[in-house]
Formats: sequence, structure tokens, C-alpha cells
Amino acid sequence: MNREQKAAVIEEITGQIQESEAIFAVDYRGITVSQVAELRIKLREADASFRVVKNTLTERAADQADAEILKPLLTGPTALTFARGDVAMAAKAVAEFGKETELLAFKGGLMNGEALEPAEIQALAKLPSRQVLYGQLVGIVASPLTGLARSLNGLLSGVAVALGQVAEKKASGEIPAGE
Repeated sequence: MNREQKAAVIEEITGQIQESEAIFAVDYRGITVSQVAELRIKLREADASFRVVKNTLTERAADQADAEILKPLLTGPTALTFARGDVAMAAKAVAEFGKETELLAFKGGLMNGEALEPAEIQALAKLPSRQVLYGQLVGIVASPLTGLARSLNGLLSGVAVALGQVAEKKASGEIPAGE
């Protein structure tokens, strides 16, 4: 790889670091090309990408992107997962793939400028996806409104029944009709 190609790769990695919500570093020893392709398909659904790059180039990109937190993770064979969309879904995809293949041990990561330990990434992987969390939030917000609507409906039904009984009693003569 010549100097211009290295500069282009560094610039590309810098852009990926800057546009990512989170970055996970994993040890990729033992993974095959077909397994990498399979993982990339799973990560695409979470708007994430998986990239294997030389550590020296990634260190330079981390310097340019002000992400020095990544530099200690760049020892040995390291691949990076760049999560731009749903971070939990990306972490889950890598964790599940690692569990299935017994490969891809998390080394650590970066999220919102803060370092992530491997245990924290595993905890992220156990979270529900963003869509599920949004659904749960809507359910929580809508719950009091639903209760209020049911209560008002019950009150209105009660008033309607009472007025109906008054009308029946007027018709039968039990209640004198007004003038």
C-alpha cells in the first residue's frame, strides 16, 4: 500500500469514527471471509459496518478524529464495528455472532466520547432494539390517556343511563312532567 492509499484509508476511517454513535473493537482471530460477509449482512440491518484495518492506520485516524480512547484497544488483530444507527442492535449482532462462532471477543469500545468496557458492550447487546423501546415508551405515555378516556366514557355512560331512566319515569307518570 503506497502513501496515497494509506492517506485515503486513514481519511475514510476518520470519517467513520466521526459519524458513528458507537465503535466496538473486537479480536477477529479465526474468522473466515465468508463469516465476515455474514456478519456484515447482519450489521447492515442495524446501520453498522465491520472493518478490519491495520492498527497503525487506525491509530492515525483516531488521532485525527480526537478519539484517543480507541488507541489502547488497537493491540493484536483488531476489527472495528462502526454503529451509526441502533447501537444496541449492532452490539447484539456482534455478540450473537460471537456466541455462535465462539469468535469475536470484545476488547472495548467508544460511545458518545466515553470508553466502553467489554461488559458494558455485552449489557448493550442485551437491551431491546430502539423500535421496541419506542413502542414501550408510547405504551407508557398512552396508558394514562387511555385510563382517562375510559373513565370519561364510563361517566358519560352513567349520565346517559340516568337521563334515560328519568325520561322513562316521565313517560310513565312517576315523575310529573314540567310545564
